[in-house]
Amino acid sequence: MSKLVIVGTCAFDAIETPFGKTEKILGGAATYIGMAASKLNNVDPAIVSVVGEDFPDTYLSLLKDRDINIDGLEIVSGGKTFFWSGKYHNDMNTRDTLVTELNTLENFNPKVPASYTDAEIVMLGNLQPQVQLSVIEQMAKKPKLVILDTMNFWMDIALDELKETLKKVDVITINDEEARQLSGEYSLVTAAKVIHEMGPKYVVIKKGEHGALLFEGNNVFFAPALPLAEVFDPTGAGDTFAGGFAGYIAQAGDTSFETLKTALIYGSCLASFTVEKFGTERLESVTREEINKRLHQFKQLVQFDIHINN
Repeated sequence: MSKLVIVGTCAFDAIETPFGKTEKILGGAATYIGMAASKLNNVDPAIVSVVGEDFPDTYLSLLKDRDINIDGLEIVSGGKTFFWSGKYHNDMNTRDTLVTELNTLENFNPKVPASYTDAEIVMLGNLQPQVQLSVIEQMAKKPKLVILDTMNFWMDIALDELKETLKKVDVITINDEEARQLSGEYSLVTAAKVIHEMGPKYVVIKKGEHGALLFEGNNVFFAPALPLAEVFDPTGAGDTFAGGFAGYIAQAGDTSFETLKTALIYGSCLASFTVEKFGTERLESVTREEINKRLHQFKQLVQFDIHINN
């Protein structure tokens, strides 16, 4: 079993889309990442996060039932769990944040369980760069791969800290807008080169419904997003993508460009399930057979024969 440390939020979300709305449901980056990674074989995922005592036992059981280790999930007595509420526009690509309550997350000091400080893969969800760095420093030995997700908010208020953390990271996953902001370059090819010089060997640039790009030096790979007839809730898609990506690398036990190419497809595949229902509902129920069938769909989407005349 390959150990995978996942650091991020376990949270409550309240979501409204053109297809309906929810009350408080299970959400958070670490939740989606962990559940996605648990779909891969021979992966031992552990969540490092914090919640309040209002976090239901049913949610804890849901994670444990999927063989996700929660020894690093701190439950603060008397505390309240991080809460986010948002409303999506008709195009499902833009949203308005209605409520953000940091609660226990405000003073989150992650503690990696001793039994996971030797993990081969570390997935740092979107948190303060200083918090992400503290996790790297807790590892007893250098992991095979450290993956970091971030966002423009941290670029706005903690750019220096983010750059310091990036020096110790192997992979960064960001969207196209964030890549342009971080690099100061409009071309994503040039942006990836600039970000590479900040530390990460691999740069993953997510483009939502238009797929994702993987850069390593002069090597570039594109993974499409599966065209879907209906998208109910895109909230956890990016984190599910990260979970499938990190989970496949942990399963493969290899960190080559070729492995990361396949990992990108696994991430896109699992994310395509998440958006079909609200919250984690679809990810909870998806079967190995369904995942394999959809992987074949991805293969058909990009596979073609072509004769090139000399």
